[in-house]
Amino acid sequence: MLCQPSVTTLSSPKDCKQLYRFVEFCKQQSIIDHHPKVASITLGIPVVDPLQVIHHLMQPNELHFYVENREDGRAIAAINTTLTHQSEGNQRFATAQQFTQNWLQHLITEAEHLPWAMPQFFSNFTFFDQEPTSCFAPATVFLPQWQIIRSHEQCALVANFLVDFQSNSDQIANKVWQQFQTVSKLQHDCLIFANILSPLDLGKTEQWQTDRFRSAVVAALESIQNQQLHKLVLAHAVDVRSPLPFQWAHSLHNLRQRHPDCTVFSVGNGKGQSFIGASPERILSIHNHQLVTDALAGSSPRGRSAVEDAELAQRLMSSDKERREHQVVVDFIVQRLVHLGLQPTFANSPIILPLSNIQHLHTPIHAAVPNHIHPLEILASLHPTPAVAGMPRETACQQIRQYENFGRSLYAAPLGWLDAQGNAEFIVGIRSALLDGHCARLYAGAGIVEGSDPDRELAEIKLKFQTLLQALV
Repeated sequence: MLCQPSVTTLSSPKDCKQLYRFVEFCKQQSIIDHHPKVASITLGIPVVDPLQVIHHLMQPNELHFYVENREDGRAIAAINTTLTHQSEGNQRFATAQQFTQNWLQHLITEAEHLPWAMPQFFSNFTFFDQEPTSCFAPATVFLPQWQIIRSHEQCALVANFLVDFQSNSDQIANKVWQQFQTVSKLQHDCLIFANILSPLDLGKTEQWQTDRFRSAVVAALESIQNQQLHKLVLAHAVDVRSPLPFQWAHSLHNLRQRHPDCTVFSVGNGKGQSFIGASPERILSIHNHQLVTDALAGSSPRGRSAVEDAELAQRLMSSDKERREHQVVVDFIVQRLVHLGLQPTFANSPIILPLSNIQHLHTPIHAAVPNHIHPLEILASLHPTPAVAGMPRETACQQIRQYENFGRSLYAAPLGWLDAQGNAEFIVGIRSALLDGHCARLYAGAGIVEGSDPDRELAEIKLKFQTLLQALV
């Protein structure tokens, strides 16, 4: 069940007095209800680059979340926390849902003069519900103190503050107004990064060892032949060290320049580590109670010419092995949605999704979402899909733990946001890397089905690694 926040009327604030009156109203409501309130203030601002803002304002000890999809014309930066929840175990999605629903009942926001710029809860989940070696909690949900939202040629600052009977309304209003002025002044700055890192060659990296991955592919094929599995997605991780620290904002800027057809993201844990990437895959998108999710499996390189590109696309579409791998994902998603009581619709045949360096078989799946079904219920049902785990799911996850000698952490896991209206966007954290000072851990994976060739799968992940490494520097 979705909870709607309280709404009060507030015209676009032009000075601290209006901000003060709104915060004071929230304070009075907290006294009446004997419960703290979240005062959410939305201010229209001059057009800025949210990546530029987060680069200027974020501190290493603060949680952050950044997401940008250039095709949609939308980017969001979330900085610092007003509310935070972390959990682990097989009920982590349910407890995250309960946390957001409880606080939405105590969220007070102004009238929707900017309906595209509402407060959002940002969430990241690790691949497994227990990840002892991960620097991220198995489930994290937070309401940021500051959001900078850009939608095409419009921009807004959203400030979220916890207010109770002891709050200093004047101090909160002044802090919001000062931040508004600081962010507005960034509009004339250019986001330019010096190329301080030398190009790194993956082939010269000592940690680049392929024997274990190739052996795992061979073992997975034996399990498939013995009918223990239909599909297994195996990942590999490569650790790269740079003479100078990796600059996450520089890397993100590179990723969005190189991959405008993907969703570029960054998640920070408040300990100086950031998980970044450019994902082509959304696990769910819900707007106005309409769900879209992607079945994305089966891949081929891009061609060096239009003719070669078309030939590779046709070969991909005609490949029995790639079509079977893709259909496993489609069937799984459809079954899970039906189990939730939804009625999914989709095309009988996939289409080609061409990206900058790779192309995939792609089937968008649509469904209407009733009010009583929460986005995190759908997410819990879908994750992990066969596109990132395998089929049957439980057996595949057991074999992933057996064959992979590293923790997946946020790799191939859901990252995104949800709001009070039931809207949500979650992507899958693939084509990704963990940045930690001078070190970067790069992740890539490949789907193994009957007919897979170990050498070809190895070549596919090498291509993904090298493409990601080029963007990091």
